[in-house]
Amino acid sequence: MEAAELRCTAAVEQPLPGGLAPRRRVMRDATVLLGRNELRQPVLRVAGGSGAAAAVLSFVLAGDAVRLFTRFAGEGRAAVRVGPDGAQVLLSDCPPDALRRFLRLLRLKVAAGPRDAPRPPRLLERPPPSFSVISPLQERDVLCGPGRRRAGSERGESPAQVPRAERERRPPARLSAEQEAVLGAVRSGKSIFFTGSAGEEPRPLSSAPRGKPWPLTCCFFLEGTGKSFLLKRIVGSLPPNITYATASTGVAACHIGGTTLHAFAGIGSGKAPLEQCIQLAERPGVRQHWLACQHLIIDEISMVDGKFFDKLEAVARAVRKRDEPFGGIQLIICGDFLQLPPVCKANEETKFCFQAKSWRKCIHINMELTEVRRQTDKTFVSLLSAIRLGRCTEEVTRLLMQTAAHRSERDGILATRLCTHKDDVEITNERRLQQLPGEVHVFEALDSDPMLVKLIDAQCPVGGRVELKLGAQVMLAKNLDVSQGLVNGARGVVVGFESEQKGLPKVRFLCGVTQLIKMEKWIIKGPSGIHLSRQQLPLKLAWAISIHKSQGMSLDCVEISLSRVFESGQAYVALSRARSLAGLRVLDFDPKVVRADPAVLQFYRQLRRHQLPRQDSLHTHSDVDEKENWKCN
Repeated sequence: MEAAELRCTAAVEQPLPGGLAPRRRVMRDATVLLGRNELRQPVLRVAGGSGAAAAVLSFVLAGDAVRLFTRFAGEGRAAVRVGPDGAQVLLSDCPPDALRRFLRLLRLKVAAGPRDAPRPPRLLERPPPSFSVISPLQERDVLCGPGRRRAGSERGESPAQVPRAERERRPPARLSAEQEAVLGAVRSGKSIFFTGSAGEEPRPLSSAPRGKPWPLTCCFFLEGTGKSFLLKRIVGSLPPNITYATASTGVAACHIGGTTLHAFAGIGSGKAPLEQCIQLAERPGVRQHWLACQHLIIDEISMVDGKFFDKLEAVARAVRKRDEPFGGIQLIICGDFLQLPPVCKANEETKFCFQAKSWRKCIHINMELTEVRRQTDKTFVSLLSAIRLGRCTEEVTRLLMQTAAHRSERDGILATRLCTHKDDVEITNERRLQQLPGEVHVFEALDSDPMLVKLIDAQCPVGGRVELKLGAQVMLAKNLDVSQGLVNGARGVVVGFESEQKGLPKVRFLCGVTQLIKMEKWIIKGPSGIHLSRQQLPLKLAWAISIHKSQGMSLDCVEISLSRVFESGQAYVALSRARSLAGLRVLDFDPKVVRADPAVLQFYRQLRRHQLPRQDSLHTHSDVDEKENWKCN
């Protein structure tokens, strides 16, 4: 039933006679309902406003007269032409996922027409209602097609004009129970700190102080447990006009379609005095973001400096002129403190976000994702769990040293070497490409703004110039077809180039698929909310890649030399990139490189001391009963 209702901004345009400009009525925070009238005809009802300005408009959706314009549905916008006279309802500020579900229901119900022919009412029979919410989709309503985009959706075709097999999209992948718990917490605005570790039961880890309300903050950490998938579902469930997706690094921000945290904040490095940072945040454009933001997503939180987090919290309260934590903004934060720490100068002390003065008042509920999706080998999962906590037992050492003899190369596809230093990566890839015989094929990116190439380079996972040869080792930098294994991090080798003008490369992947790789587009949010784009091959050379750049990837075959590990958590990040123990080769292993920051371990121990007994259901906090807490089944 929820798909039949949509909360958003609605603008109703109705044409006037004589060629006059159409009458336009805008309703903020409108309720759009899909229902049926007494004749069982589909009806679109738009209600909004309050007091004298309140209005309810209804439109009968008559088959071929209806047109859907869904090109920008991913941005929370769409239009429905509701009649032959040209009247239309413009929808905006919608949670993208809710909008897609609503449009899908509308499309199917309009194409199906009235369910039953109306019957004349018998004597003394209650007359049929003039409006009732439409029934949810049943199996008989849905015929799943091949999963491709609905033909004509961008041109505004009638639902009846589109073949039924092409009208339907493949149903989205389902969230696990614990992912649903996180998404439910986000939707309800409650506070949740989420951590992801392998092999343990899901449970809340701590609760808010008794008798105190939850702050409007949500935080969750997850690794190898479907973080990117869950993040996209969270972004899709929130209104885009008041939601800002950010990350500590540019590449991580690009993965979630956002910008860097520093770009959003607009206060530079944050090392200036607080008064100066507030002045920077008060600038036009920057201030607008701070005031509009109600949901702030921050990915890869482990690399955000604690002092910077404190500065952001103070700036938020000052700019928004509200005393609640973070000025009342709901935070959706992900990462894992047992991974890469904040980047600091040699003479500076590392300060994690959980060590920030404002952390405790912002974060009060803690939960944990446990279903590991990157690795399926239980032995490997247990090994990674130990490495994550800095434990290197004799058994862990034995298993890792045995991998030195692994030969995961197959069909000319070599293992990717993960390096601790970026310079090693560049030297290795350049040297190996030069050693290959044959012609170099160069692919230049098409950027939306050549003046902002450095900004695009910092956030896009592929470079502005890609050089390839026959036999070049490559990896995908974007999900192309998950069902075939063509995912971000999939390894392959260039086996040819098409003879046409573009000369696109053909790549044979370790999953057994040989694919012609075409140009893909990445959308990047720049300063002041501007949208930048890069069109380039979704490929990068893969003889070597840095551990930092590998975050978020799942690699088929990996070779790691851990002798130059210089940070806590770096060994764990490198090892957890592998999909399996069989696809991993560790060289020069020394148990001393496996370490976790003592402060982080102490932080997790303190959380576990306050853990609550596992419960059978998930509840939300309310002002009526402040003793209620999140409970995960």
